[in-house]
Amino acid sequence: MATFVLVPGFWLGAWAWREVTGLLRAQGHDVYPMTLTGLAERQHLAGPQVTLRTHTTDIVSLIEVEDLHDVLLVGHSGGGMPVAQAADLVPDRIDRVIYVESGPLPDGTAQFDTVPPEEQQRLRALIGDGDLLPPPAWDPAADPTNLAGLDEPTLALLRARTTGQPLRTATDPVRRTGGRPVRTALVASTFPLTVVREMIAQRHPFFTGLAEGPLYELPTGHWPMLSEPKALADVLDLVARL
Repeated sequence: MATFVLVPGFWLGAWAWREVTGLLRAQGHDVYPMTLTGLAERQHLAGPQVTLRTHTTDIVSLIEVEDLHDVLLVGHSGGGMPVAQAADLVPDRIDRVIYVESGPLPDGTAQFDTVPPEEQQRLRALIGDGDLLPPPAWDPAADPTNLAGLDEPTLALLRARTTGQPLRTATDPVRRTGGRPVRTALVASTFPLTVVREMIAQRHPFFTGLAEGPLYELPTGHWPMLSEPKALADVLDLVARL
């Protein structure tokens, strides 16, 4: 069967993929959930030295040390940026990049560039002189769209286990070498596919380069590995069979 490498989004570690990992392994796949430098059980490594390139190196190193080939490389949310860079560096080892509520962003664009100026100002004030982007409050009343589908025990888990995100992973621009392209797929949860297709046609930076790959709609919140783990595992299994 297939080999999956699962890369979490901001504030999360490999723990967020636990249910999806179990389900995919039960379907016969090899699965490698990752914790990136400075997060979760690796939070003691956080600091200004942790960059977007650091997280890219984390992914490439796992693939090379484990000698993985034909990898289905899955990037959730902010994990889409280091995943895109990693696939660009080792395309011969990647079968397909699967973006879950994420996208590669164009060369030279940082995650912070996609945030409205007033939100950037709010976040900068919140961060101050620090080097970590704090996790959200995980309050469904304040963020009903993104937190859709998460029950109270899961929200409590997020409040207890999420850690600050190394800031430079959000402010460093994506850098692409322009090498051999890798096949893609997209799993969208908070954007209907009709909207996704319109955004692709308009060359929106969220979905740059995803026009040629299959698109899947999984209606739930922004964290489908926690709100709909079985449905997400089923979609990933479907992509593996293409």
